[in-house]
Amino acid sequence: MSEHERPLSGPALRAKALESLLVEKGLVDPKALDELIDTYETKVGPRNGARIVARAWADPAYRKRLLEDATAAIAEFGFIGRQGEDMVVLENTRKVRNVVVCTLCSCYPWPVLGLPPVWYKSAPYRARTVIDPRGVLRELGSEVPEDVEVRVWDSTAELRYLVLPERPAGTEGWSEDELAEIVTRDAMIGVAQVKAPERSKR
Repeated sequence: MSEHERPLSGPALRAKALESLLVEKGLVDPKALDELIDTYETKVGPRNGARIVARAWADPAYRKRLLEDATAAIAEFGFIGRQGEDMVVLENTRKVRNVVVCTLCSCYPWPVLGLPPVWYKSAPYRARTVIDPRGVLRELGSEVPEDVEVRVWDSTAELRYLVLPERPAGTEGWSEDELAEIVTRDAMIGVAQVKAPERSKR
């Protein structure tokens, strides 16, 4: 069954009905709605975070600023605003993996990661990540060796986190644009690692 054939969930059905009603009554312009969604999915979204990560990988001075004062370093790109006022960047290393969760609701850094994924907002992820982070990461396809420490960070309304993933081997000499292309939203939440794609010798 394709994504388009799959029946909508209860909340999705209600949202669709409300949208249709508002459009029909002339209270909402469908084009304005499409622009708003596009803003959060493509402009105010994971691409922003990917640019930050790529800059940190390519520029040691920027990486230092980012780790010392993430809010100011992120603002250098113009990525500021609601849900991203107070930021902390957590650096993954060979010995430490950082994972972000919001145990109370779904606090999330919208200016750099866009809309939170459904699984991030789910009760099982919010509860189990704190209790069994390795198990959750395994289920999400990321096996963490026993000699690597897993640190779980709980986002709040006052503080949001962004994970700086490890730069994958084989990306030396890549431009920032090329690096940004391989950075994923899940890696910036900490539930995945960035992998360099197989490519011919440059």
